Amino acid sequence: MKTLLSAFLAAGLMAMPLGIASAQENQGSGASVEANSDAATEDAGEIAAEEGHSESPHYPLKKPEELSWSFAGPFGHWDIAQLQRGLKVYKEVCSACHGMRLVAFRNLEDLGYNEAQVKAFAAEYTIQDGPNADGEMFDRPGIASDYFPSPFPNPEAAAAANNGAAPPDFSLLAKARAVERGFPTFLFDLFSQYQEAGPDYIHALLTGYDQEPPAEIADLIQDGTYYNPYFISGPALAMPTPIADDQVEYPDGAPQTVDQYSRDVSAFMMWAAEPHLAERKATGFVVMIFLVVFAGLLFVVKRRVWAGTPH
Repeated sequence: MKTLLSAFLAAGLMAMPLGIASAQENQGSGASVEANSDAATEDAGEIAAEEGHSESPHYPLKKPEELSWSFAGPFGHWDIAQLQRGLKVYKEVCSACHGMRLVAFRNLEDLGYNEAQVKAFAAEYTIQDGPNADGEMFDRPGIASDYFPSPFPNPEAAAAANNGAAPPDFSLLAKARAVERGFPTFLFDLFSQYQEAGPDYIHALLTGYDQEPPAEIADLIQDGTYYNPYFISGPALAMPTPIADDQVEYPDGAPQTVDQYSRDVSAFMMWAAEPHLAERKATGFVVMIFLVVFAGLLFVVKRRVWAGTPH
C-alpha cells in the first residue's frame, strides 16, 4: 500500500511541471489574443474616426430654460388664474390624446370652482359604467366623483392611433419627466428647493418644435417623427406640434401664444401631480420656525439648569 501511494505521489510531482507549462502557454496565448483584440478595437476606432462617425449624442440636445413659477421656492403658491387657463388648454387640446386617470373632477374645487361648476364640467364627459342588471356596460354623463377618462379604451388602441406611440397619462407627468441637473447644480437645488424641472421640461418641449435639426442628427430622425431638441429620449418624437397661437381663447385677456399656453398647461400639470404642494411648503415653513424656537428654548433651559454645576 505504501509502495502504491509513493508511486501516485511521484506521478503527481512529475506531471506538475507539465501543467504549469501548459498554463503559462495558455496565459500567453490569452494575452496575445487580448492584445490582438485591443489592437483591432483601436483600428476600428481609427477607421470610424476617419469615416466621420462619432459617439451617440446625449439627450436632450438642449437643456430646458429655468423659468419663474409662482409655486417655486419655500413660499411658493398656486396662481389660480393660471391653473384655470391650463385646465382650459388641457380640455380643448391635450385631452384628445392624454388622460388624467388619477385626478378626480371634484379636485377642481381647489382651482376656485364651486360645486355646481364642477358638476357641470364633469357632465361634459362620457363615462363608461356598469355592469347593469343585464350584465352590460353602459355610458353615462360624468359626476364629480369620477376621474378624468382616457380618450382611448386601452394602451394598444392609443398606440395604434398615434403612430405606434401611446400618449402618456398626464396625472404625474410633471413629476416623472425631468432633465438631470448634473454636478454641482443639484447641490444648490437642495438649498433653493428647486423642484420645477418637470414644468420647465414640458414648457421647453411644447415650444421646441419648428427648428431645423443639425446635419449630424438629420440621419437619426425617422419618418413620421418630429425633431425637438428638448426631447429627453431622442432627437425626435411621434407627437406633432400640439398647439398654435390663438388656438385657445382666454376670457381673462392673457396672451394667446404658444409660450403662454405652454406655461399655463405646465403649471396645471404640476398641480395635478402634486395638488398639496403649496400647503406642504406652508406647513414646512411653520415647522422650521418651531424647530428654531424650540432649539433656542432648549439652550436657555440647559444653561439655567446647569449654571450652578461646576465643570
